[in-house]
Amino acid sequence: MQGPHGEPSLLLQLALARAPLRVAVVHPCDSPSLAALSAARGAGLIDALIVGPRERIKALASAAHIDLSGIEIDDVPHSHAAAARAVQLAARAEVRALMKGSLHTDELMGAVVDAQSGIRTGKRISHCFLVQLPSYARPFIMTDAAINVAPDLEQKRGIVQNAIDLAHALGLALPRVAILSAVETVNPQMRSTLDAAALSKMADRGQLSGALVDGPLAFDNAISVRAARLKGIASPVAGRADILVVPDLEAGNMLVKQLEFLSGAASAGIVIGAKVPIVLTSRADSVSARIASCALAALMAPREDREDGTGHLRSA
Repeated sequence: MQGPHGEPSLLLQLALARAPLRVAVVHPCDSPSLAALSAARGAGLIDALIVGPRERIKALASAAHIDLSGIEIDDVPHSHAAAARAVQLAARAEVRALMKGSLHTDELMGAVVDAQSGIRTGKRISHCFLVQLPSYARPFIMTDAAINVAPDLEQKRGIVQNAIDLAHALGLALPRVAILSAVETVNPQMRSTLDAAALSKMADRGQLSGALVDGPLAFDNAISVRAARLKGIASPVAGRADILVVPDLEAGNMLVKQLEFLSGAASAGIVIGAKVPIVLTSRADSVSARIASCALAALMAPREDREDGTGHLRSA
């Protein structure tokens, strides 16, 4: 992500104010993965440790003219072993984040969520996208479009709290959370509206903390003050949402990809809720998207800042 004049975005500025993050890059056995880790390392965001088949990775890097000099490679034979080894390193606090290479998402996340992984916490593991549109005044978080397929109410509570925690890391002291549905009224025949109403009341009762939460809200009412006003919706969230919570993975995945491919959105993705953040990129992601995702991981991994003064992403 870049600023309007090509300068580093505030996200990158915040991340670069911290020391490089020690990251296990898991099975980066294709050119995009190697290019991304090289670029993130070159930008000063990460201190990379590659976990994968050494000779194969060296050959790929040579063919793609990617310089891996100075990067340690933990040699393992295949992707399954790479996932297991990387999670082991995270459990031992030898790395502070994981970054997906060319292996399948299920393979990496299977190692993460295993009961014996050592990096599970009491939190729900969920995915967040940070989305920035040229036509929208500020970036917003969307969740969950990659991990939880059809979350129930309690799982949604965990998903929402994770997104709030991410917003806090980005400098939003009291983010506005819109629980999305197709309509803005409670309809007993639409489960998403019932869950949205319950989550809103859970925030009132302290079961969600650190945010203003409202729903159900349709997408237009969540992001457009004008649309909310025309529908007579009185809400501190409507039209100014910082976090959009989708009903299920299918809705979120389609919405994010629509924004990316039809509206020119830039996005960064991260999995949170484990002991370390996980950069979970798609094969179609650009190098810049992968770098932005590393920046998110740097903000979510607790370490001392390189310098005192940091800026914030501001809520309008």
